[in-house]
Amino acid sequence: MVQAVRQGASMRQVAEQFGVALATVQRWVARAQGQRLDRVDWTDRSCGLPTAVNRTERQREDLVLTLRQDLRTTSDLGEFGAAAIHREWLARGLPDPPSIRTIGLILQRRGALDRRHRVRRPPPPAGWYLPAVADGRAELDSVDGIEGLVIRGGTQVEVLTGISLHGGLVAAWPHTAITAAFVVEALIEHWRALGLPGYAQFDNDPTFEGPQIHPDTIGRVARACMSLGVVPVFVPPRETGFQAAIEGFNGLWQAKVWARFEHASLEGLQAQSARYVAAHRQRRAARIEAAPARRPFPPRWRLDLQAHPQGRLVFLRRTNAQGEAQLLGRTFAVDPLWPHRLVRAEVDLKARRIRFYTLRRRAPEQQPRVNEVAYVLPRRTFSE
Repeated sequence: MVQAVRQGASMRQVAEQFGVALATVQRWVARAQGQRLDRVDWTDRSCGLPTAVNRTERQREDLVLTLRQDLRTTSDLGEFGAAAIHREWLARGLPDPPSIRTIGLILQRRGALDRRHRVRRPPPPAGWYLPAVADGRAELDSVDGIEGLVIRGGTQVEVLTGISLHGGLVAAWPHTAITAAFVVEALIEHWRALGLPGYAQFDNDPTFEGPQIHPDTIGRVARACMSLGVVPVFVPPRETGFQAAIEGFNGLWQAKVWARFEHASLEGLQAQSARYVAAHRQRRAARIEAAPARRPFPPRWRLDLQAHPQGRLVFLRRTNAQGEAQLLGRTFAVDPLWPHRLVRAEVDLKARRIRFYTLRRRAPEQQPRVNEVAYVLPRRTFSE
């Protein structure tokens, strides 16, 4: 465009020829005025001023840095941040003190901040603490409960809920009370219709884990899971993240079913919950179809609670100050160099071993085995 103007064409003609505004041609002609075209800076420039009109003068910025250095070396409190610099400016009677916010911006612009910025790391993959689940080779069903609901008239309600990790396959069973027997009955009904997952995850409520009055106790729910070849997983107490999927569904169910309607009876609540679960599954049909395959339910299976448990259990635990983990009512040494850290304890009842693996969210693919101990589950009569 500039070359065409210099060859004698008018700016308006050049603008029409190149399909741009007249002001565009005028701007580039003015930029190249008096220069050879190969020496003109053709890069875009901000439409604003090179320096903000309200930027603090260089001398005042230098004074801020000087006060900071003085406070850092002589302050009795050892404080030399923006607020401390502002107080020192006023104490010395210097005119026109900048605001604390402006002082903070000066320190940031001049590279005088000591605090490091938080590093945002990507979250670990779903089910990262179980390699088969994280790799998409197995599905995991999370199971939890909702308590403290009351239908008008005094009917107490508790809701057993479930959701699969990869497929988002949800389930909800409103009932008067969630007992271990009811959990087993609901899960068998659910898995008979939809297939068996590789893992079933629970919190450490006695309903799921079993009463821990005596050590080496395996409850009804875990026995039912292992008899079907499903590995029960018990997440660590008071730990966030492991139950995020089921806790999110619990909140969704309460918002879309419980709080949305006025329920006259438990039967009406169960019917409304069933409609919601069916609609939720239909909306997630593609995701459910793409999830890891479930195993068919064995046709002749029967639960024998008196049979000695066989199979695997998984406990996710955080070690104590001595690097020990508590599970099955006992304390096991894991690694003294791994205190207050997460571990996965795999209890292999057939091999009579407990294997401990260290877990780190920052490096989810690294789960080395740090210890292995012998363990024999005593043979006991299961108390119904």
